[in-house]
Amino acid sequence: MRVSYHGHSIVQVENNDSKAIIDPFISGNELTDLNADSVEADYILLTHGHNDHVGDTVDIARRTGATVVAPVELADFIGAYGIETVGMNIGGRNEYEFGSVKFVHAFHSSSYTVEAGKAPVYTGMPTGIIIESGGKKIYHAGDTGIFGDLKLITELNGPFDVFFVPIGDHFTMGIDDAIYATDQFVQPATAVPVHYNTFPPIKQDPETFKGKLKTDCQILKAGDAVQF
Repeated sequence: MRVSYHGHSIVQVENNDSKAIIDPFISGNELTDLNADSVEADYILLTHGHNDHVGDTVDIARRTGATVVAPVELADFIGAYGIETVGMNIGGRNEYEFGSVKFVHAFHSSSYTVEAGKAPVYTGMPTGIIIESGGKKIYHAGDTGIFGDLKLITELNGPFDVFFVPIGDHFTMGIDDAIYATDQFVQPATAVPVHYNTFPPIKQDPETFKGKLKTDCQILKAGDAVQF
């Protein structure tokens, strides 16, 4: 089983000869090592509908035949493009070839801008994603601010081997809130900072996060795999 990070909020999980990719924002992302024209996926998992998370989902799914697993309103929106989807919702869990997927709360918003200057399309509730694969538990928090139920989510579903936590501020938790959420609420075996440095408003130094964190932290470059 391999779990790798690819810039912004992109995470890949490979297990049982099956590949899943979370939030494949590749085109227009200068921090990723991936190419939207060649990346392979059997499943695409989406935390919410913002364009910097849906990214190249439709093009990748058309080319590879990947199934898109997403909150139900977002799945319906993607499905309108002729893509095979599985709509899920908060609290729901399902099994796939690479492992299980459970959607949990995130405090954020969720919409997709089809055309600049036009009203965005509502795409349901934002979510975090819990994956159990290869004997490991992975928690991708999605885009979120800090909230107390991170502790409840951990009590019900943890302990987690790795926690992908946003640190970029402006749109999500910043470093201080991410430290509190990690050390006090989630307490994973290791934390990986995500959703930073992609755009000017979310410029952050991940070493500052790591230096203040009590939990083990792995700062991954695009293409690096988590070390379990």
